[in-house]
Amino acid sequence: MRKKILSAIAAGLITLGSFSISTQAASRAEIAAINVQTAADFQFWNYDSPTLQKITEFVEDVTNPNSENFIPPEDRIATFDMDGTFYCETAPIYFQEAMFLYRVLEDDSYQAPKKYLDLAKKIQPKVYAKEKLTPAENKAYFEGLTAVYAGMTPEEYRAYVRNFMETNETGLTNLKRGEAFYLPMVEIISYLTNNGFAVYIDSACGADTTRELVKDIIPIQYDRILASDFNFTSTKMGKDNPHDHFFDRHKEKIVISGKPLHDNAKTIKIFSIINQIGKKPVLAFGNSGGDSGMLEYTLQDNKYRSMSFFVICDDTERELGNPKRAASDTALALKRGWNPISMRDEFKTIYGDNVKKL
Repeated sequence: MRKKILSAIAAGLITLGSFSISTQAASRAEIAAINVQTAADFQFWNYDSPTLQKITEFVEDVTNPNSENFIPPEDRIATFDMDGTFYCETAPIYFQEAMFLYRVLEDDSYQAPKKYLDLAKKIQPKVYAKEKLTPAENKAYFEGLTAVYAGMTPEEYRAYVRNFMETNETGLTNLKRGEAFYLPMVEIISYLTNNGFAVYIDSACGADTTRELVKDIIPIQYDRILASDFNFTSTKMGKDNPHDHFFDRHKEKIVISGKPLHDNAKTIKIFSIINQIGKKPVLAFGNSGGDSGMLEYTLQDNKYRSMSFFVICDDTERELGNPKRAASDTALALKRGWNPISMRDEFKTIYGDNVKKL
């Protein structure tokens, strides 16, 4: 399959119009080759998808200079959550949470503090069984997401993320973590980019984690990634306040402090948009309550035509869908005026046709 795809790309078929992904997950190179310019170029959505019809009609309307809904290119802002919106969050959890368990329980090069080793052993069975953690477990889990990388430079951390991307997803066949992108949603990002939209990620995942996952395959610039931030320190800062500390490039380096993330979720996502974009989006895409702020803000008193979309993980054959949550999420989306996207009914494929639930 990959020979077929790569030869097609070499022949100039950049819109992926002549092949289907049928034997395994799409590679990162194949994902990077997705290039959707017009409504006719979509390959991974079902023909009768209501979402695809709404999005293509919206784009054609607001990019038409003769339309009363025309949006100038400088105001065409689209924001996307990442995990569960265009990237897998179900196998069995978010990428960086899964990486924490790997770091503590499987990485032979790392000796975890007893606190986090005991925590990981306790919660791993719950996580894999999709059982709810206690508030205390969740708090310790969140702290551990950064604590177990304390002392790493940003470059060392990003290299660790890249290595973890090569591991296999849990619960799905033929899928590496670095390949676990929803192909239909990658098409939407490409389509918007090619039609003059500035696409931003507004995610609760860590900034450097997000950057490595999307690097070279999703057409989103580094400075358009809004995400949870690490706390950093320097190897010579000690108890100094950062604003008082003189950084000596010859004697010290910047490292992860190990303090908890500055979490980018719910209403904080609005603050990130205001502070880092400075304009209200006209399109927003999410999949959980953590995205509610972004979705609601996009629709509130917008001077332009605007829409919010909500990805529903209701596929139990090609994904690790949860029917109960899917029904609840669909009801929430309809109540709030967010357009639900059914992975089961609207995606022709998710990762590739041979990626199935174990």
